[in-house]
Amino acid sequence: MLASRVFNLVGRRSISTSLCLRAHGHAGVVKAEDYTLPAYVDRRDVPLPEVAFVRNLSAQQQALKEKEKASWSALSVDEKVQLYRIKFNETYAEMNKGTNEWKTILGGALFFLGLTGVILIWQKHFMYAPIPHTFSEEWLSAQTKRMLDMRVNPVEGISAQWDFDKNEWKK
Repeated sequence: MLASRVFNLVGRRSISTSLCLRAHGHAGVVKAEDYTLPAYVDRRDVPLPEVAFVRNLSAQQQALKEKEKASWSALSVDEKVQLYRIKFNETYAEMNKGTNEWKTILGGALFFLGLTGVILIWQKHFMYAPIPHTFSEEWLSAQTKRMLDMRVNPVEGISAQWDFDKNEWKK
């Protein structure tokens, strides 16, 4: 029962994805691109792509491919380069050549850091109120003195750290 349900769903999925799609507003039929076919990619870790770079050869390229079947010593350097360019888009030297993309990334990152800094400065200047008076040194010392006078938390707290005989913090 479960197996037949799975095969039914898989069958419907494969049929629905492989069918041609009707173009919106057109009488023609548009075929969905098949991503299951191998694609060309220039990567250092894949030295031999599955397909050639040029798929549809011109008449000159087809003649050159026929000439390739003979002795390679008969080919000129330019013809060998053209044959290479039919199969590959870039050489390893071209793939390994550095780009200036890092400058764009660094510039974008620094731009957004700067924008964040401007927003923080604007918020501090226009949105935040001044620092409350309860953060001043005089207020904090008076509050600490009051807590000691009240003997707040004498077992493990602030009063346990104060020597009441000498009027100083315990060492």
